[in-house]
Amino acid sequence: LFLATLTYDTLRFEYEDFPETKEPVWILGRKYSVFTEKEEILLDVTSRLWFTYRKNFPAIGGTGPTSDTGWGCMLRCGQMIFAQALVCRHLGRDWRWIKGKRQTDNYFNVLNAFIDKKDSYYSIHQIAQMGVGEGKSIGQWYGPNTVAQVLKKLATFDTWSSLAVHIAMDNTVVMEEIRKLCQSNVPCAGAAACPALESDVLYNGCPEELGLRERLSLWKPLVLLIPLRLGLTEINEAYIETLK
Repeated sequence: LFLATLTYDTLRFEYEDFPETKEPVWILGRKYSVFTEKEEILLDVTSRLWFTYRKNFPAIGGTGPTSDTGWGCMLRCGQMIFAQALVCRHLGRDWRWIKGKRQTDNYFNVLNAFIDKKDSYYSIHQIAQMGVGEGKSIGQWYGPNTVAQVLKKLATFDTWSSLAVHIAMDNTVVMEEIRKLCQSNVPCAGAAACPALESDVLYNGCPEELGLRERLSLWKPLVLLIPLRLGLTEINEAYIETLK
């Protein structure tokens, strides 16, 4: 299991940082070989969006904090989860950030959803203020479940992405709950998450007798959050194969 967080410590990631291992490298469901696909691994890692502590942004709520140092770690983790979801939704899992290459408007639309200002869908301002309803004062540290609940609420205002967000409690995923949540008459609007119409992909949970076009118009893209502790100070190795 490849630790992409190396990039966050150093702000650089070079070939010499790669572990020399015969084991496959897994990054968000994609499998690579260190020996034959170093360039592809590097490109995948550097294409993930990274959000961390910042300072000197507009005061939250007009008079609140202007920095999230020391309390914003879980809020930033939540932002990164949703950023990856939006990248897959609007750009596709195969999208890569390449230096010097002009990006599409959708790329900048994704970034704009997370800018540190009050009117961005998933800004730290929105997360902090929505958390008040979850019993968290602005500037207070969040746990994983709190940030999940807040992001679920914020996603309802993101009509551009039209995401269905489900939080599995008690480590249990109830498929029927997800099917009900994701069935919608909102079309995919050409987003990258939708397969081409000539594809024979069966959209999750939709009756097989429906044509693909009908299935596409009935299913909203899903963000499934499972708040779960996988170890005390480090990941218990028993979970690694499941994570892959």
